[in-house]
Amino acid sequence: MWICHSERELRAEELCQALAVEIGSTDYNADDAPSIQTVLNCCQGLVVDEGSTVRLIHRSLLGYLVSHPSFFQSPHSTIAEACLSYLNSKQVMALSGTSAQGIQHPLFLEYSSLFWGTHLRKGFSDGGKALALKLFSSYERHISIRPLLEKVVGIDPVRSIVNFYKFTGLHFASIFGLVEVAMALINMDGVDINRVDETGCTPLLWAAKHGYEGVAKLLLEREEINPDGPNNDLRAPISWASRNGHGAVVKQLLARGDVNPDRLDMWNRTPISWAARDGHEATVKLLLGREDVSPDRPDCYGRAPISLAAKNGNGEVVKLFLGRKDVNPDRPDKGGRNPKSWAAENRHEEVAQLFDGPKDVNPDRPDV
Repeated sequence: MWICHSERELRAEELCQALAVEIGSTDYNADDAPSIQTVLNCCQGLVVDEGSTVRLIHRSLLGYLVSHPSFFQSPHSTIAEACLSYLNSKQVMALSGTSAQGIQHPLFLEYSSLFWGTHLRKGFSDGGKALALKLFSSYERHISIRPLLEKVVGIDPVRSIVNFYKFTGLHFASIFGLVEVAMALINMDGVDINRVDETGCTPLLWAAKHGYEGVAKLLLEREEINPDGPNNDLRAPISWASRNGHGAVVKQLLARGDVNPDRLDMWNRTPISWAARDGHEATVKLLLGREDVSPDRPDCYGRAPISLAAKNGNGEVVKLFLGRKDVNPDRPDKGGRNPKSWAAENRHEEVAQLFDGPKDVNPDRPDV
């Protein structure tokens, strides 16, 4: 089950430590972990230890086992509950609140910290929800926050865990799209749904960034929610949702009267600029349908959304802008480059040819 349904290949020691977990127990006994040789013998040659990781003997076997769900009953919920039981154990809880510098952690700590939320989303269970809420009851000082923020969020690994105390269970539930868990946390007394973590993100911003409509809906229904609160880069939830092409979340945010669809961030980029840059045609079309969106606003480099789209070869998005009378297709940036020159420089020949039609495009505009 672990080898077939893990989110990445497991190292031998990780697998053995995982097999020592007793779901629901608050006591983790490392001595119960079998040796890797015992595991291999029990698998009768179907599993091999490659030194760095443990895997099935052939990829076709993985496909066969995964295509027969009756072989493993509720694998993702079982793995999630095992990870959570491990994180809730007295042995792991004893590490909480200490500096992570110089501490040798069990290998399974990293996997369980990073992936229990993914497994619970894929296979929700009431048992997993209960274990998650138990973890979150003391989560602000839990050692599992460190690997999560280091590897998923990108926090500098040399920082002490004391800097991670602002990160809450609701932030976690929003990052992984755990609707049922988020609902339970939101309904608890004293929960600040607008709390900002170390990265400057609120739970709503994380949900918008990852496109989790269910969690975003729960948060946006609350009267006390701040739907336009930006992170450290001054990017609000609508900017992140637009950048990542999460049109459904963009619609949810636009449905509110207190969200600025043309909000500037630290680079003077608007949500439509980000959507255009990354080629999210549907999101661009959605934003262009708003009268309060400026389709030609330049960023701090003087690049309008059409330039960002052309630079990255997003032809369908360029076509949307070329169809607008309020977009200048020949607008130069601070370096003197117009959208066509950006497309040509990056060898997006078909996109560059789109600018041959408009009469107000100067094909010979020089750079500064």
